[in-house]
Amino acid sequence: MLIRGRAELDFVDGIPDEYLQTTSTYQMTPEQRIEWEAEICSLYRDGMVRIVVTPTWAKLIDFETTLPEELIRQRKERQPA
Repeated sequence: MLIRGRAELDFVDGIPDEYLQTTSTYQMTPEQRIEWEAEICSLYRDGMVRIVVTPTWAKLIDFETTLPEELIRQRKERQPA
């Protein structure tokens, strides 16, 4: 994904809730999760920085339905006439 827009740094005390939520998809036992969160909190006890992007333009290049124009041009040049 390509994004253009305004980016701001948001200093957060401790660990942002969304960081812990997004990492909850990892396969861990409840005991491993407790240890992992304690380790994260010890590493980033002063806080983290959240990057907040307000997009003014966005484009998705998924390589299945959208190929970059340069790749399409190169493919055409390689094909026999």
